[in-house]
Amino acid sequence: MSLQPVAAALHRVKRVLERRPDTGLHDDAPASARWERGVRSVASHANGTRIETDMSTEVGGTGDRVTPGWLFRAGIASCAVTTIAMRAAAEGIELSALEAHVGSRTDMRGILDMPDVDGTRVPAGPREVHLRIRVAADGVAPERLRAIVERACGCSPIPSAVADATPLDVQIDIG
Repeated sequence: MSLQPVAAALHRVKRVLERRPDTGLHDDAPASARWERGVRSVASHANGTRIETDMSTEVGGTGDRVTPGWLFRAGIASCAVTTIAMRAAAEGIELSALEAHVGSRTDMRGILDMPDVDGTRVPAGPREVHLRIRVAADGVAPERLRAIVERACGCSPIPSAVADATPLDVQIDIG
């Protein structure tokens, strides 16, 4: 599939933002999740999309749905692929392949609010996250593809949120 329509759309948006930079800041579509039972929840988008999550059997789930942690990794991977495709389109490059694989390593003690052996808090989130990109484009030098991927990943929202440790504001409503 040609990336030319993507390039044209990006060009239009950039022109608008050059004239009116204040229009670039916007509220993102919110995600909602509702507890179902056990450790199962349903995440919802305003457009009607629903994604059911559950945990592994080791922690009381059924293991028959993806976990919230997997959605996190999937979000990183799909966001990276999207921004790389956008960057390639903006540079007039037709990609022949693009894949992202995200792995992470998490200490389960953090999720269970267990301290480390020395008594310090064990973080509940991943200790490390790895993003691996495979990209190809006929007739494009590897250095250029590498530069496109690096630049795109630097402005990819979800990978950037992880790399920059975006603060999380938690508000609690009781009742």
